[in-house]
Amino acid sequence: MFLCWCLSLVALIPLTTSINPGVKIKLTAKGIEYGRQLAVASILQKLKTIKLDDMSGKVRVSIGKVKYSLKNMKMVDVGLPRAALDLVPGTGPKLSIVNANFRLQGNWRVKYRFIKDSGSFKLNGDDISFSTSLSIKSDPTGRPAVRSIDCGANVGKMSVRFRGGASWLYNLFKKKISRAIQKEMQKKICPLVANAVSDLNNNLKTLNVLAKVDKYAEIEYSMVASPAVSKTSIDLGLKGEFYNIGKHQEPPFSPAVFSLPPQINNMLYIGISSFTMKSAAFVYNTAGALSLSITDNMIPKISPIRLNTRTFGVFIPQIAQRFPGLMMKLVVKMAKAPVITFEPNNATVQSLSSVTAYAIQPNATLTPLFVLNLVSSVSARVFVSGTRLAGAVTLNKMDLTLGTSNVGDFRVSTLNNIIQTVLNFVVIPTMNVQLAKGYPLPTLGKMKLVNTQLLVLKGHLMIGTDVQFTG
Repeated sequence: MFLCWCLSLVALIPLTTSINPGVKIKLTAKGIEYGRQLAVASILQKLKTIKLDDMSGKVRVSIGKVKYSLKNMKMVDVGLPRAALDLVPGTGPKLSIVNANFRLQGNWRVKYRFIKDSGSFKLNGDDISFSTSLSIKSDPTGRPAVRSIDCGANVGKMSVRFRGGASWLYNLFKKKISRAIQKEMQKKICPLVANAVSDLNNNLKTLNVLAKVDKYAEIEYSMVASPAVSKTSIDLGLKGEFYNIGKHQEPPFSPAVFSLPPQINNMLYIGISSFTMKSAAFVYNTAGALSLSITDNMIPKISPIRLNTRTFGVFIPQIAQRFPGLMMKLVVKMAKAPVITFEPNNATVQSLSSVTAYAIQPNATLTPLFVLNLVSSVSARVFVSGTRLAGAVTLNKMDLTLGTSNVGDFRVSTLNNIIQTVLNFVVIPTMNVQLAKGYPLPTLGKMKLVNTQLLVLKGHLMIGTDVQFTG
């Protein structure tokens, strides 16, 4: 499954490779080994289901022709002691299994003139080997499809042990049976391996190539370049770009080149560039999702600062004089998409917003009072939650200037405490509720990330993780 997930990403390669990836994935030797274990387990289960068709025939021996039949043949045990999954640079994975063995049982029946005999038998096959290369292409629906190519199989030593009946009789056709079963097994192995691989295609359909985030956004994880296959790793480049739901509008910026550091401790490394985060900010700002209306009931009751003309009148007397006893509303709106910056061990978000203050009239109409320009900076803590990338922010600093005023001139600095209280008690917590929901990382099926670590590097994040599949 894990190998299939990585290979499915390889399949999603567009015809052009003109853009840099927003997300990079590195599958290490440790991850490849886990993929080998899953692949072998899947093939082993398939081999255990082998049932040979009934066989019958005649064999000429020293005493004449003997008719025989073999029925109810089924596999009772399969062993795959040595299996290797090698990466062929520039090509892809190749699975090789040697020294495999199987145990088969069935019933035999023989007729020679007027003599009839029957019993059971067990057959041991040893020194079995087969290898297959894996090819992945898109199916007609655009989904990836995996198939086994260049498969070769060889069944080596065979030994048969009969039970029941006269030994002198079944020994006459013992070698004939061994050769017949050996030939039949060699015919069955490669189609069965191919079937085991093709069964993974149903799982490939769960790949979140276009993953919905919420009602505003979705993120695309299609490939932007051919995979780089070396002897120890597979490196993949994904688009990693946010879009408005149903509207794929490109942002006025492009992803920059970035590289993952040479880490090998985890199975998988995921690099997420600042471009991916910037595209998210662009999408949410375009959708108008970064605006927030704030009323007094959103301010904690313990706060001495209230959103009413009495509180603001202390700092701007003309508000209390012209609009006595009224509640107020603040509308915070982004002037442009926030700027997200990744530096070593430090993620920050800078934004330029407008804060419009209204007096709420008794008939619920809003009277505009003033507009402030707010430049703010927040520190971001980014973390992995399940299979999603989530975050939380805290206020670093802010700067207020006056945009327009309908209540005359006033010292903007006198409102610092009020606006800072609104940011810390309403705006930041509201943002953190949404950020905690996170957005989906590229996953397949019931994939679980374990032993996960996250580093903030220059220009990108790097997630190192191991992987488990629960089904």
